[in-house]
Amino acid sequence: MTMLPRPGVPDRQRRAVRPHVPMRPRWLCRVCAAAWPCPPARLLLGMEYRRDRVGLSVYMAGCLFDATADLIRLNPDPAPSPADLFDRFLAWTTRHPAQGESQNPGRWP
Repeated sequence: MTMLPRPGVPDRQRRAVRPHVPMRPRWLCRVCAAAWPCPPARLLLGMEYRRDRVGLSVYMAGCLFDATADLIRLNPDPAPSPADLFDRFLAWTTRHPAQGESQNPGRWP
């Protein structure tokens, strides 16, 4: 778990952030059991890669590759839709924060 710094909040009042990571081979979030990357995972990944959007896309492309193999092995018929997998893993990485929100990485994606 990571402690996110919050200006003006004493250490004892900070909350631990549980990492929303995938549970393979089902690709569900270990914390909330939603399809990974779940919204909290997207937010945390966006914060982690806020200065390296290309790096985020490359990382998520690798996850898409692994997830495709795992999910097809688990559910060969019908196999997961390539378009759905692309939307789930990569499409959100190219969204840009709205004008004026770029200073607040907690609002992206």
